[in-house]
Amino acid sequence: MTLEPPAKFFVNSGLVSSPTDIHHLLRPLLKQTVTYRYHRAGTLVTQGTGWVERLVAGEPAASTYFTPLSICINVDSFEHLEFETRPDQLITYTLVQGDERVVLEFAPVTRPEDAPVQESFKFPAGSPDYVQMELSALEGADTAGDTGEGGARG
Repeated sequence: MTLEPPAKFFVNSGLVSSPTDIHHLLRPLLKQTVTYRYHRAGTLVTQGTGWVERLVAGEPAASTYFTPLSICINVDSFEHLEFETRPDQLITYTLVQGDERVVLEFAPVTRPEDAPVQESFKFPAGSPDYVQMELSALEGADTAGDTGEGGARG
């Protein structure tokens, strides 16, 4: 008989306190657009939509921040994570520290004929695993004095 408790088991919802489990559960949010709601003592303080740029663990110097331009989540900033699967099969994540809560959900992409769906980027079948982008010069920008005539102007 072992003295170590078995690993916890979750299906579609739960309360997770292990930083390792919190990190793994939040990984699908990385590089995604999410909505966030910040509550203190049960009162909504602020809300917004932002891009999850970083997800870190074991980095005590890294802060957690939520802005419309960038979100960084340090799992060590929170006591635990509560998660549940909504009827539309998307997950609601609630990060908890004392009387403060941050609720995160995938930002819905709506199309007139469909219900909200999770944002995703998919490569078409048979395509290479990269995206080529071409950046053009600004309209009317000087292109190093090129006149297109092949010679000096007099």
